[in-house]
Amino acid sequence: MSNEPSAEARAQIDGHRARIDEIDCQLVRLLNERAAESLSIRALKPSVHWGLYDPKREEEIFANVARCNEGPLYAENLREIYEAILHVMKELRD
Repeated sequence: MSNEPSAEARAQIDGHRARIDEIDCQLVRLLNERAAESLSIRALKPSVHWGLYDPKREEEIFANVARCNEGPLYAENLREIYEAILHVMKELRD
């Protein structure tokens, strides 16, 4: 018996990778939509005298993401991902 993967397994891997590529493109589109919404909120905050950073809102985001989670990612994994997303969103320039 050979240690080489079967042609069927390779084909399945290729199919999963193609689907991952599609999902990545969807994620990029959604992250850009999210960024546009964040920039819109940022532009409005001065008119209501709100600061740019809102730790309470961040906790609400983390709670919402955890509530939406159906796995296999753990809530802690999503929190790490969203901490990075929020960090990038704060750094965005109009």
